[in-house]
Amino acid sequence: MKKKTLVPLIIFLLGICLVGLIVYKTDTHEKAERHTTAQLNATTYGERIKNEIISGIEITNTLEQILTSEDGEINHFDTIAENIISGSIASIQLAPDGIVTDIYPANGNEAGKIDLLHDKDRKEISCYARDHHTIITQGPFEFKQGGLGIAVRNPVYLKDENGQEYFWGFTIVILRIPDIFSDSIDAISNFGYEYRLSKTDTPWSDTYTIIEQSDGEMIHPVSYSFTIGEENWIFEVTPENGWRNTTLIAIIIGFFTLILLLLCGLTRMWLVSKENKNKFQILAHTDSLTNIHNRYRFDELAEEMIDKNPKEHFIAALLDIDDFKFINDIYGHVYGDRALKNLADNMKAFFPHDVVLGRNGGDEFCILLPNYTFKEAEELFQEFTKIPKTFTYKGKEYPFYISLGYAEYPTFAPNYAQLMRCADAALYEIKLHGKNGCMAYRKGLQSGVRKQLGFAFKDIAEHLPGAFIIYKADKKDDELFYANHEFLHMTGYKNIDEFFKLTKKRFRNLIREDEQQQIESSIWEQIDSGNENDYIHFHLRKADGSYLSVLDHGRIVESPQYGRVFYVLFMDWEDMHIHYKDKFSE
Repeated sequence: MKKKTLVPLIIFLLGICLVGLIVYKTDTHEKAERHTTAQLNATTYGERIKNEIISGIEITNTLEQILTSEDGEINHFDTIAENIISGSIASIQLAPDGIVTDIYPANGNEAGKIDLLHDKDRKEISCYARDHHTIITQGPFEFKQGGLGIAVRNPVYLKDENGQEYFWGFTIVILRIPDIFSDSIDAISNFGYEYRLSKTDTPWSDTYTIIEQSDGEMIHPVSYSFTIGEENWIFEVTPENGWRNTTLIAIIIGFFTLILLLLCGLTRMWLVSKENKNKFQILAHTDSLTNIHNRYRFDELAEEMIDKNPKEHFIAALLDIDDFKFINDIYGHVYGDRALKNLADNMKAFFPHDVVLGRNGGDEFCILLPNYTFKEAEELFQEFTKIPKTFTYKGKEYPFYISLGYAEYPTFAPNYAQLMRCADAALYEIKLHGKNGCMAYRKGLQSGVRKQLGFAFKDIAEHLPGAFIIYKADKKDDELFYANHEFLHMTGYKNIDEFFKLTKKRFRNLIREDEQQQIESSIWEQIDSGNENDYIHFHLRKADGSYLSVLDHGRIVESPQYGRVFYVLFMDWEDMHIHYKDKFSE
């Protein structure tokens, strides 16, 4: 009960910390996003304001070009000024030698005809413009008619008849504020920003004067700076609602708090179901009869171990109980299960703790040995297969035996799947060699054929009398696959390995050389004509090099692994004659 209360409380406290962190991160991110967007807008509209001011200044450049082309004279000034003036321009002026002589429109601007180079309010900055060859702006100042303006003075220099440059005077334009950049100001306001536009009082000053600003408070504004002539301007913006997205923060707090409460409510249910869940997981990965890993879990662990340690050596082994069907049939499945459980217990007791054990299903088991080589595994498996294994039936112990095949990674297999196929091939091979033992995989063994051909071999070996072999029905590659014990005994071969070695696994090497071509032609002539392979008489080579006169009878069958194969039964020619001679004499 204490745990069920404490764990949800801890989750709640940790959740509150997490919500606080999420809110902090979100708030920081939103502020950064808003700063980025605001900076982009300040740059964009600051640049537009600059261009709008420069477009007004261009009028002074136009007048300068006329003066240059007309040797310092402008005829029809009023007509020219009327054509280039716009609504954001209060007036256009000419000031030869620094004295304003021409103003358009003249009406209401008579007071503007002053000596700029000697006027106390305009002298210093006008002389700076003349001496430094730079455009200067001055203002803002109030118009008598109302509104604000900025004066732009452009110093004009001409050349005399000797090519010497001299100061002609100023071309001047008076800009209306904020009309000259009203489009940009309206746009930035519509985007929800407060703004402020300032400029330095003079080119040599660091003091800024506000040219235009909105009514709201400027909190930590971002800015964009630009230069006109030698004067610095700065355009600042800040969101009307501040840098924090309070609506989003409120939604996040509400949403995650609700999630946290639901999580705490579900924690109790999770704690109750956790124990059952762990039991189910164990059942899903464990073989219920033997209490070792099932094949799914074995594959999972084995692949994981090999993937994590690809340079180490691993040994995989497959083993099963010899003639397990016989145990089930004679003693019953209950005692077959006891044999399986006893085998699993033997494996757990015998192998090291770091070994992975599993049951594939039926009577087949699998083993993975980490950090083992062939030589080390051979001693281990030989010892294990020799350990007596029994099950009890009606108070009496009955022995059973196992066959085991194993393979090494990475010597013969580059991955786990191939490693298991090699171990399977080795298990199949030991079955062919009489069971009750272990065998290592070697090159040349066929993997994946035990289920396809093993059952057929067993049936033939147990239920068909006589000596027989099986080989591939191929004119160019008549590979030998199998020979039963009676055939090996009849021909004098010690075992199937010697048989394969001396014959080079070729059927034609069993036929006396002078008969090979005739016998092979006879066999394939019958097959190609669609007839069953009839009895054929020839001399069969024995292990000692001598020959035995035999009669063979073959049948072609389709193997899912090898395609067409021959099942061939051999009879001793002399024995048959003696046997049937005795029969006939009776």
